[in-house]
Amino acid sequence: MNTLKYKGFIGSVAFSETDGVFFGKIEGIDGLVNFEGESVTELTNSFHEAVEDYLAYCEEEGIEPHKSYSGTLNIRLTPDIHNRVAVLAKQAGISINAFIRNAVEKQVAAML
Repeated sequence: MNTLKYKGFIGSVAFSETDGVFFGKIEGIDGLVNFEGESVTELTNSFHEAVEDYLAYCEEEGIEPHKSYSGTLNIRLTPDIHNRVAVLAKQAGISINAFIRNAVEKQVAAML
């Protein structure tokens, strides 16, 4: 998926060949904020404007701009990977949950 980034927000990007327009929405928020443009520059400017408008709205309403997450995540693994994770977690003396959390935290840190 193509994305734009601005002020800690991510915007998804798609193209409608029928309409000849780029479009997207701000991801990771409790709500729906769309933006569009006929060129990359216009799309980028529209995204920045949408983020600014959304931030102003959140400030006026006294709401948190970013989506809140519970911290609970269900994942699907193949039985083989599940087995390998269980063995590695046991060898490390930790739970499967702690093993997966550590792996995800390392991956996220490496990508930042």
